[in-house]
Amino acid sequence: MTEFKLINTYKNELQKYSLEQLRYISEEGVWSIGQMYDHLILVAHEYLDNMETCAISNDEQPLGKTEFGEHLFKNGGFPPIKIKLPDELNAPPNNSDSKDELISRMEQVILRLGKWESKVDNINPNYKVEHGGFGWLNAREWYDLVGMHFRHHLRQKDELEQRLVK
Repeated sequence: MTEFKLINTYKNELQKYSLEQLRYISEEGVWSIGQMYDHLILVAHEYLDNMETCAISNDEQPLGKTEFGEHLFKNGGFPPIKIKLPDELNAPPNNSDSKDELISRMEQVILRLGKWESKVDNINPNYKVEHGGFGWLNAREWYDLVGMHFRHHLRQKDELEQRLVK
């Protein structure tokens, strides 16, 4: 499934949730579906910001990915595990957006991806921005990471849907 199809599927599936379902937190430490969407959107923009930084860079970076970063890109995605971020990076996502706000924010991600789809491969692959866990990534890798991150959260989305009170 392409990034666009995947992200559009996420966006379209927002229609099936009530506002109560979007904001429902089943237990402490577990996100609501709305919080998961907020997280996905924020991270997508962060990755695209880094891709755009690569696009305007004039500095070649000789350093590469970490061992985990190499593994991630070799496999084309995250391992099927829950990844716990350090506490300072793990503030709970926003849980107050309406369905329409989330849809609009998802559309912005799709628009940004579309804007860069035909340009990303023309950016010098030695212009890189460092990721805290994956090492130095170029524009194509940051772009691809958006789709990998959305795919990674499909399992969480299913788990959260199972917890919903119907």
